[in-house]
Amino acid sequence: MELGWLLWGTAVLLLLHVLMVLSPTVNFALRISFYCLLCMVSSALAAVACLLVNGGRTVKNMRIIRAFVRPFKYFFGLRFEVKGLENFKVEGPAVIVSNHQSILDMMGLMEVLPDNCVQVGKKELIYVGSVGLIIYLGGVIFINRKRTSSAKMVMSEVAKTMVAENVKVWVYPEGTRNCTGDLLPFKKGAFHLAVQAQVPVIPVVYSSFTTFYNPKTKLFTSGKIKVEVLPPIETKGLTSDDVTDLTDRCFSTMRETLFKLSGRPS
Repeated sequence: MELGWLLWGTAVLLLLHVLMVLSPTVNFALRISFYCLLCMVSSALAAVACLLVNGGRTVKNMRIIRAFVRPFKYFFGLRFEVKGLENFKVEGPAVIVSNHQSILDMMGLMEVLPDNCVQVGKKELIYVGSVGLIIYLGGVIFINRKRTSSAKMVMSEVAKTMVAENVKVWVYPEGTRNCTGDLLPFKKGAFHLAVQAQVPVIPVVYSSFTTFYNPKTKLFTSGKIKVEVLPPIETKGLTSDDVTDLTDRCFSTMRETLFKLSGRPS
């Protein structure tokens, strides 16, 4: 009986392997499904660890979450090449902005995430099972994107929290995932936040995923991701009148870096 189950199990695994080799769609579906399962299971385990170690919602839990997520890359054959981590070493709080490409961004985030740093995310994430629980415990700041006035109020509170608790805030200024190999126009919320709190903006750029990950073509293979943390951009003395220029300057610098890291002509 046990031999029969072993043979059936082996046959199923071989069939899945053959399908993954022959069909990009099957390969993509299985790898994404495994990634989502890994996220759910790891989040549940990490949540228990966070509650046992720190007792509840706190940015300190990000260290635990980071330890659980960093090994993910080995399951998917992803390699990170990181440059400029010393640029995170600024005194006091800061606003970190980066490009946002896919659900795989979490691996890239945890690869370089500095201590005492929380993310800003959409409110809907809190309802995603154990993933929602763990990002809540990690101190993620939730924004209702459907209510502009609410988002502005939250950003105002975030500015006060940054200074009072000496934390860095990580924001995706594109506002949504974008796996085109280019940047979407930046929303200004992160830059208003930096100017209001008079803290530096630290741009972080990840090379394009398009060579190994593309949902439209069902591509998901192994690959290398280049990451560059750029020098901080000071905002001391700037006012709300300078936000547009600050946003444009940051966009241009990050876009140029994205093309350079991705081996694409600017």
